Amino acid sequence: MADTEATGTVARSLSKDEGRLRELGYKQELKRDWTLMHNFGVSFSIISVITGITTLFEYGLTTGGPAVMSSGWLVVSFFTAFVGLGMAEIVSAIPSAGGPYFWAAILAPKKWAPFASWVTGWFNLLGQVAVTTGITFGCAGLISTLATVNGYEASAGKTLGIYAALLCSHGLVNSFGVHILRYLNNASIVLHSLGVFSFAVAVVAKAPHHQSAHFVFAKFYDGTGDPGWSVRASPEYVACIGILMSQYTITGFDASAHLSEETQNASWSAPWGVLMSIGCSAVFGWFLLLCLLFSIQDFDHTVDSDYGQPVLQILVDIFGKNGAIVLFTLVIVCVWHCGLFSLTSNSRMMFSFARDGGIPHFFHNVDARFKSPIRTIWLAAFLAFLLAIPSVGSSVAFAAATSIATIGLYISYGLPILIGMVNPQGFIHGPFNLRWFSRPVALIACGWIAFITIIFCLPELNPVDSQTLNYTPVAVGIIGFWCLASWFLWAHKWFKGPIRQIEAEVSGINVDDPAAMAEAEREGRIPEIEALESNKEASMLAAMKHNYN
Repeated sequence: MADTEATGTVARSLSKDEGRLRELGYKQELKRDWTLMHNFGVSFSIISVITGITTLFEYGLTTGGPAVMSSGWLVVSFFTAFVGLGMAEIVSAIPSAGGPYFWAAILAPKKWAPFASWVTGWFNLLGQVAVTTGITFGCAGLISTLATVNGYEASAGKTLGIYAALLCSHGLVNSFGVHILRYLNNASIVLHSLGVFSFAVAVVAKAPHHQSAHFVFAKFYDGTGDPGWSVRASPEYVACIGILMSQYTITGFDASAHLSEETQNASWSAPWGVLMSIGCSAVFGWFLLLCLLFSIQDFDHTVDSDYGQPVLQILVDIFGKNGAIVLFTLVIVCVWHCGLFSLTSNSRMMFSFARDGGIPHFFHNVDARFKSPIRTIWLAAFLAFLLAIPSVGSSVAFAAATSIATIGLYISYGLPILIGMVNPQGFIHGPFNLRWFSRPVALIACGWIAFITIIFCLPELNPVDSQTLNYTPVAVGIIGFWCLASWFLWAHKWFKGPIRQIEAEVSGINVDDPAAMAEAEREGRIPEIEALESNKEASMLAAMKHNYN
């Protein structure tokens, strides 16, 4: 009896999903075998709180100290929740596998859709490349640091070599091991949940003594120079730039949206997957952060660590060298998995963007044997390598790479939210509807994104010279200039936005599966949406609903 009821519940859920897709003009062809927990788990492991906290722990300690790290995490989590709410509304309205540049095109007035898609796509590409750089170069730094425990002397060149090897390992798995990605994803979820929880509990339980609550929540430390920015500017300035660790960590929750077409009851499950991944990462990350801060044995020695890595210093002080090596290896394995799936996401985004003309069509290619977009995989790896070169031997440049990742991704998150707010007549809400609260949420989300875009472009060390320059505004400015200049000079003549992706979505083809897209194009199963040329002021979402109902 129970089995019959469960089967009926699933059947009703699938029927509702298919009905919602039909409302949008989509045909259901993907197998919906992902539950809410699967959907949430992928985003949770991609956010990877242990990756962001470990790689930027030194930055946090020297830019505000424990007080800014502990309280800043709560502030960032609070405002990021508004970004998540705005994204949740969008994915409920558009339960498809599209990404931010796809959402921007669908929600914008049709005559502005290509421009909105172009700008959002380039900022998303910048953020994706930078996030791959931050994760994998951070992993290379952790490996180099771990080797110093037994007397190995790490140099900038050796770290760069390790970084190149890690990128190659991620590229090889993505190119030739597509069939094992699902299993690696399951392993990653276990590592980032049970593994990290066990790590945090072991640290705080084994620590010989613990810091006071006053130390964790009130100790302010300014290591931004001599004098530091708290003197040259103000403590508030240091606190603002010190939240980078927290904000960089809580990125990647859009993965729940990308999985919506394969999730049961997607119009509800995918939005809740976004919100749960943010909420659980906020709680879980704060728990991990507090365990590390309470377990610091000697603050000065931790800041000026013998190994140049405060988390490793904490582990050595508590467990000794052998125990620290074991636990730090667990951290490295978690970060490796995070970097692997970051490159996966990066390559898929580039493949889609190439298909629609955002980058050269040469990269819109799927290997016939291995069914993977090998060209965009290695393009993503190559660009990530180039972006990391300034970070060699420079903690400031590495912090800049993480700033670029944060700004690029959050701008691409914020633009569809902003477009939905200013063009409400084109935003057909799904069942996850904030109603009257929708506009205030969008305003707060966009305001927060504007705020972090500004503060993460500010100088981080004093005095400012060629060695301490924060090159984030340079990179972001170049992309902004490129977007506008290229659009008005030539791209507006031929870039039409993600039309092929929309046409594929209408046909029920998995746009996140390059092999499926290539096969559908060869077989001519992707129809052209000529009807979208009418009603220039409406959004594509409204046109799709009207034309395909």
